[in-house]
Amino acid sequence: MSRVVPDDPRSAVDALRIRVMTGSDLAAVMRNETRAYAYPWSPGIFADCLAAGHECWVLTAGDEVIGHGILSAAAGEAHLLNLCVARDHQGHGRGRWLAEWMLERARARGASVVFLEVRPSNRAACALYDSIGFCEVGRRPGYYPDARGSEDARVMAMELLP
Repeated sequence: MSRVVPDDPRSAVDALRIRVMTGSDLAAVMRNETRAYAYPWSPGIFADCLAAGHECWVLTAGDEVIGHGILSAAAGEAHLLNLCVARDHQGHGRGRWLAEWMLERARARGASVVFLEVRPSNRAACALYDSIGFCEVGRRPGYYPDARGSEDARVMAMELLP
């Protein structure tokens, strides 16, 4: 299953698609992950998500993997575990398309609510999640590692309408 993403007139990139992630995507996924985050997930975490049957998707431009999303879903709830767009492809609505696809996948899996954690210092991600309807429902103190030791996480939730 794949989905063609609407063309972005501000970009020269053609043939944007969202498709299921496979093990052969992990090198490209890790390249984007390590360039986007100071504290990226490990290849083992991605492999575990694939093995567990989580919703694992990649956003591609032609043959290049330019983003990825991981979603777990069970018992009427979903958790957006990871959403990343390559640094040089940010700012063109691709993160929004990928996030909206992940929300569609949560609905398809029977979730009525989606949760996520985000670093408050990741202002672009916070703005994206706020703009698509997520609301902060709490904080996790010291959740993320950072240069000073740790950073809290904003815990966000969004109710899904049928």
